[in-house]
Amino acid sequence: MSTPLRVAMIGHAFMGKAHSHAWRTAPRFFDLPLRPELAVLVGRDAERTAAAAEQLGWAETATDWRAVLERHDVDLVDICTPGDTHAEIAIAALEAGKHVLCEKPLANSVAEAEAMTAAADRAAAHGVRAMVGFTYRRVPAIALARQLVAEGRIGQVRHVRAAYLQDWIADPEAPMSWRLEADKAGSGALGDIGAHVVDLTQHITGETVTGVSAALETFVKERPLPAAAGSLSGTAGEGTGTVTVDDAAVFLARFSGGGLATFEATRFALGRKNAIRLEINGSLGSLAFDFEDMNVLHFFDGADPAATAGFRRIVVTEPDHPYVAGWWPAGHGLGYEHAFTHQVVDLVGALAAGEQPTPSFADGLAVQHVLDAVQRSAADRSTWTPVVLDPRSS
Repeated sequence: MSTPLRVAMIGHAFMGKAHSHAWRTAPRFFDLPLRPELAVLVGRDAERTAAAAEQLGWAETATDWRAVLERHDVDLVDICTPGDTHAEIAIAALEAGKHVLCEKPLANSVAEAEAMTAAADRAAAHGVRAMVGFTYRRVPAIALARQLVAEGRIGQVRHVRAAYLQDWIADPEAPMSWRLEADKAGSGALGDIGAHVVDLTQHITGETVTGVSAALETFVKERPLPAAAGSLSGTAGEGTGTVTVDDAAVFLARFSGGGLATFEATRFALGRKNAIRLEINGSLGSLAFDFEDMNVLHFFDGADPAATAGFRRIVVTEPDHPYVAGWWPAGHGLGYEHAFTHQVVDLVGALAAGEQPTPSFADGLAVQHVLDAVQRSAADRSTWTPVVLDPRSS
């Protein structure tokens, strides 16, 4: 029987549910070198945490994460809490000799991300590993796109268009949440979803963003406070709160190889539920992907004869495609939750091999630097050039 990997997870809301599903599912579909055990679920409220543990399959619960780090029967800490707690928990866990999986974005600031990366580097010298959860890397179509770029199939990257579009707060009456408070979330759409497309484009192309010119906007600056505990989820209470993060971010960028890029992240795109849209144009070909059709990758091969050239629609469900062999017969598509399972597979494999899992905290820090540059650019309007309007047009 394989050696157990005893996991303590801190936080049990949306990401906690996704991570719990992955820890349970991975060893049932993939042959893992370590056996994940859902040992301890940690939350602030004992009653709610106990209910979540029963639903999600955790053996026991705790309300003090610091005490959990002192336990010898915990090997890995999975951090699924708001961004303002990531640095404190991750650094303490690494110093306690626990492997760490931390949700994205890595932190709420470059300084926090630097401290976390330094802690990860110190821990690595003792065989303790840290990984940040940019889970969309594990979507099979995304993994295939990276392979095609690495094989030179699209040549030198010329253009990147990246957008992450949602609409869950487009209604101005949608109540406040921690994701709308800068002291907890760090930023709004920029860090919550924009971080994903920054990471994906750098991951797929193998290049880095070297400069940006950005604009941020908050469309709804006051929102109803949420209802009291026990009320229906998403309902409003009495009074209002101030939104202190961006609702939308747009920015131009340059890549290290000379290519140009446009990025957009918004939670106000009515009708778009979880649209991660990527198009990469190279000197030899192009790739296009939309997460709302996540089992498909579009590939244009510039070497095709003009008479039959066109985007090729690749249904990424064959056993030869990344990760797919562990699942269903060809043509039976995967879903959102499968990328989290693949994340566990890769993490466990790296830990068993004594290797650094990816994306590392250093990768998370690289994304944090881009987010920081976007915020600084948006705050500095000196690069904003007003259009001279013709008075005859008014």
